[in-house]
Amino acid sequence: MDINTQAPVIAREEIRIDADVQTVWDVLADVEHWPSWNKGVRSMTLHGSVATGTSFEWKAGPGTIKSRIAEVDPPHRIVWTGVTLGIKAVDAFSFEASEGGTLVRQAESWEGLPVRFLRSRMERTLRGSLREGLRSLKSEAERRAAAAAAA
Repeated sequence: MDINTQAPVIAREEIRIDADVQTVWDVLADVEHWPSWNKGVRSMTLHGSVATGTSFEWKAGPGTIKSRIAEVDPPHRIVWTGVTLGIKAVDAFSFEASEGGTLVRQAESWEGLPVRFLRSRMERTLRGSLREGLRSLKSEAERRAAAAAAA
C-alpha cells in the first residue's frame, strides 16, 4: 500500500540517521513507546502486535487518531492508515541502509472535507509534523545506538 497520490494534501520528507536500520526500525515499531520520545504523541494504545491489520489509537494534535497497520515488512517498511476529525490519512515509512546509517523516507497523504477547505494550512501542518517526527526518531535512534556502542 502507498499513500493516496490523488489526495489534496501530500507531504514527503526524509532524514539520515546515524544508527543501523534495525535500531531505527525498533524505535518506530515500538509503537506503544512513541510518547516517550516523540513530543507530538501524547498517548498510544496498540491493540495487538505490530502486524498487518492491527489497530491502534493515539492522541496527537487536536484529537484522537484511530489507525490500522496496512503493511509491515520489518525492518524495511511500515504503512498505516488513520482517521481523525474528518481527515483520512495514509502514512508510509521506508528504511534503507545508507553511508553507515539509515535513510528514512516518510510520505503521508490527507484527504477529507476539512482538508479540501483548509488545504494550505493543512499542508503546512502536515509537513511540520513529519519534520518534527523524523527529528524525534533520529534523536531517539541515535541515542539508543550510542548507548549500545558504549555497552
